[in-house]
Amino acid sequence: MTYAVYALNVFDKEMNKLPEFERSIIQKIFLQLKENPYVGQQMRYRFFREKRIREKRIYYLVYDNLKIVLIVAIGGKKFQEETIDKIVIYFEEYRRYAERLSNSS
Repeated sequence: MTYAVYALNVFDKEMNKLPEFERSIIQKIFLQLKENPYVGQQMRYRFFREKRIREKRIYYLVYDNLKIVLIVAIGGKKFQEETIDKIVIYFEEYRRYAERLSNSS
C-alpha cells in the first residue's frame, strides 16, 4: 500500500533555499517514503522519524490509519533537540492537519 506524502509550507520554504542537488535528493526521499515510510530513523515514537541528507535532517510523521506521511521540518544537527521538542508540542495539530488532508483527497 502506498502512502500519500505531504509537506508543510514551512518545509517547502526551507527546501527551496537548498541547492538543487539537495532538493533532488529530497524528491527521491519523498518517492521512497511513499513505498516505505519507516525507512528513516525512529525518534521518540514509532510514527516520528527522521531521514538524513548530509548534515541536514528531514523530520516526518507517519499516519498509518490515514496512509499519510507528513513532512514537518528540516534542520541541522545543531538545533536537533530544539526541532524535535517543537514537533512533539505540535503533534496534535499535525494529526488534525493530516486528517483534513485525508478527508479532502
